[in-house]
Amino acid sequence: MSDDLSSLRWRTAGAQKAPVIIRTRGHRLVGIWHSGSQMAGILNLVHGMHVLVPRNMTQAAGFYNTLLKSDDPGLVIEVLNGYRHKERKPENIGEFTTPLGVPEIVRPGKDVTVVTYGALVRITLEAADMLSAVGIDIEVIDVQSLLPFDINGMIVESLKKTSRVLFLDEDMPGGATAYMMQQVLEVQKGYQYLDSQPRTLTAANHRPSYGADGNYYSKPNSESIFDAVYDLMKEQAPSRFPKIL
Repeated sequence: MSDDLSSLRWRTAGAQKAPVIIRTRGHRLVGIWHSGSQMAGILNLVHGMHVLVPRNMTQAAGFYNTLLKSDDPGLVIEVLNGYRHKERKPENIGEFTTPLGVPEIVRPGKDVTVVTYGALVRITLEAADMLSAVGIDIEVIDVQSLLPFDINGMIVESLKKTSRVLFLDEDMPGGATAYMMQQVLEVQKGYQYLDSQPRTLTAANHRPSYGADGNYYSKPNSESIFDAVYDLMKEQAPSRFPKIL
């Protein structure tokens, strides 16, 4: 994947192409072999391939339809807990496409931009309901395409509105969250629209736990997302958002 497939078009100056789709699965389930995230390594090793992490199987189908029309290789990482989620089957399941490099705002908001992907999208939406109960309105953005990444600057447009951002994923510290932060704040110059320090929330800095209980606390959950966003708002208005005991 790294030395041959992802570099073929570049090595041959466009003379050869590799329309290969690699389908795999990962992230959030139970156990040390089912809950890890290798996104940091993947993002650094396979430049030249599309890297896509759909939040559900409907989005995955759209990506497959898009890749089938392309001459470039793509890696689609299906989230394990998405297999258990019931969805409405689109009537045009074999035709509709999901665009590459275009995030999706799955929940509009005005206070904090939360940037994530994959299995954490649904968990972030759960946290959004909890935050709404205390008067905090977050905008949830599903990146869904990591390579290419936000080609139209949608996330920066959100920062212009909220002035606060939390990058969130299941990788270890310094992994895919750092990549997303660098893309948004440095490459797209999103830093100039922030009124507070950008934050990341990742998995704990250790291998996934063996048991379900340990695994829940090793990775971001709705409570930890709530706490991270609440702390951002408390910095701005401590009297309005006092410490929660």
